[in-house]
Amino acid sequence: MAGKATAADGHYDVVDYTPYPYNIPVARRRVARLACDWGHQEVAGDAALLASELITNALLHGCLRDRLFRVEVFLAGAVLRVAVTDPKGERRPRPRVADPYYDQFGRGLLIVRALAHRWGVEGRTVGKTVWAELSTGGDAGLAP
Repeated sequence: MAGKATAADGHYDVVDYTPYPYNIPVARRRVARLACDWGHQEVAGDAALLASELITNALLHGCLRDRLFRVEVFLAGAVLRVAVTDPKGERRPRPRVADPYYDQFGRGLLIVRALAHRWGVEGRTVGKTVWAELSTGGDAGLAP
């Protein structure tokens, strides 16, 4: 399912993807293109990287076979939000310190924390949504 809605107060896009790794770059490119289409080329790269990290975490820790995951992108005022919803609400993300010599994984949420002005997790009836926000300039209304 793909859809775009433009409201007087911002932009919104949502796409549901099958839980396969080939959808990571597909969704990443879509997020970057939307940031550019909505006039915020300056954050397109960071938005794409945030999407990539959130989606990878969803695929590794939150997806189930034959259950879709959702990527939503919102632009409201000076805030661009990337949100990824997966079906496993019991697996909440937590940043951790990866061993630089032995751990192949464990750095994604550190990247999210470094790039995003804010990020968080919202529980759902089924699953969870992990989101990250970027300031696009001006008064974003983001708390530190």
